[in-house]
Amino acid sequence: MKRVVSVSLGSSKRDKVAEMNLLGEVLEVRREGTDGDVGRAEARIRALDGEVDAIGLGGLDVYLYAGGQRYVVRDGLRLIEAATKTPVVDGSSIKATLERRVVEELVRQGVIDTNTRVLMVSAADRFGMAEALDSAGCPTVFGDMIFSMGIPYPITTLSELAEIAHKLLPEMAKLPLAMLYPQGKAQETEPDPKFKEYYEAADLIAGDWLLIRRYLAPDLSGKIILTNTTTKDDVEMLKARGAWLLVTTTPVVDGRSFGTNMLEAAIVALAGKGPGDLDSLVWDEWLDRLALGPNLTWIGEAKA
Repeated sequence: MKRVVSVSLGSSKRDKVAEMNLLGEVLEVRREGTDGDVGRAEARIRALDGEVDAIGLGGLDVYLYAGGQRYVVRDGLRLIEAATKTPVVDGSSIKATLERRVVEELVRQGVIDTNTRVLMVSAADRFGMAEALDSAGCPTVFGDMIFSMGIPYPITTLSELAEIAHKLLPEMAKLPLAMLYPQGKAQETEPDPKFKEYYEAADLIAGDWLLIRRYLAPDLSGKIILTNTTTKDDVEMLKARGAWLLVTTTPVVDGRSFGTNMLEAAIVALAGKGPGDLDSLVWDEWLDRLALGPNLTWIGEAKA
């Protein structure tokens, strides 16, 4: 059995071991949180190097995209380079394609349309999703300034998003990861509703779950949540706040949706690729073979 481990900077309380069946092959998938400790994550990757078939990086994005530009997060690159025998991936290679397809499928099914008001908590880590929502004609607020920097400045166009990203991301990528994203115990605190007006104005809330959760509004009546890496407890939280529909972009395994880093690592393991072979993978072809679609979980009532 092939083994895949996601080493995450997130809370160890969200750890999970499961078996995933892809194309008739069963893989053991394991998520290991390091509670925000970059040094501990680096040491764990070194220990796993050569012992497992692929490693995913969770709780961070090594590569951020906006307007055709790629920005490299310094601490993330350090973690990728910690292994020399086993390939290490962060999920960004398939994220843009997979999440674009998910939005297109939601449009096809009539779940969203040009009247669907969207709050996307961060687009720099999901620019493919952002472009797909824009192409679908959904009026969208991009909350990168709000949810990553705490500045209540909504961005409403992709061109403005790209312009701000070009100015800020080169310097932000040099910052410690904990300043960019909730890690460790910060993932376990009660949501702070100080930005609740942005949730209330939206029909669909999209993006990274932990960024959504950080400022989650008390009332989500009738709303759609488009995200990933949710646990059973997360679903219960959404249900208690009245959310209507949860859409996740990767397979749900034993009650939990793993991150794109885990799915990407699983594909690398299936393909039998080493660290120097990743450029030869054609991600579109693998996603076609896996025939993945959005997972829809109806958890409440739609708005009248």
